[in-house]
Amino acid sequence: MSAIRHVLFDADGVLQDIPGGWYAAMVPYLGGRAREFLHRTWKDELPMLAGQGDYLPLLAATLAEYEVETPVEVVYQDVWHRIVPVEESFAIVEALRQKGYGVHLGTNQEKYRGGHMRTALGYDELFDVSCYSYDLGAAKPDPAFFVEAARRIAADPTDILFIDDNAANVAGAVSAGFAAGQWELSQGHDALVALLARYGVDAQVGPVGRSVGE
Repeated sequence: MSAIRHVLFDADGVLQDIPGGWYAAMVPYLGGRAREFLHRTWKDELPMLAGQGDYLPLLAATLAEYEVETPVEVVYQDVWHRIVPVEESFAIVEALRQKGYGVHLGTNQEKYRGGHMRTALGYDELFDVSCYSYDLGAAKPDPAFFVEAARRIAADPTDILFIDDNAANVAGAVSAGFAAGQWELSQGHDALVALLARYGVDAQVGPVGRSVGE
């Protein structure tokens, strides 16, 4: 087995959280229909995750169908931008960088939320290579996402460890030749450090040089 020299991290559920979850965020606008609405709009969003189309006009039309009068820009900012970077996760990212690993982001996002993560949250400054599905033209678990990610990282897939909270995405990475493990925030960061160690990756946290938002 090749020695792992790069770690590719998923975003939602691994590096960042949505306080209260998506459903709770939509309740002020849709009450008991929040879950129904989100599952509808997430299905509509799928092509946009691969960079095909514009999500906001589609979301605006669906809000109108559900008789939500609040402007789409307000709803989008309140719900889709409700992102909290998890300090413990980013401390591990920084620890890996300090130990000489390449640290990268691999996430399914349409262009508006992805753009917010890149600029407002400063993620482009925190990763060596950022792989957003809308920019790659393929979304996880499509193996094409991982093939293109490896090309941009400029590493053999066997040298890259992928961490995601979704089993299907982990399977997609494995099919593309990556090492891959499943982990989510609820498991605790000691479990993440242990998972990385199983692949020979030392993620013990030392002094942190950079933080999210700097």
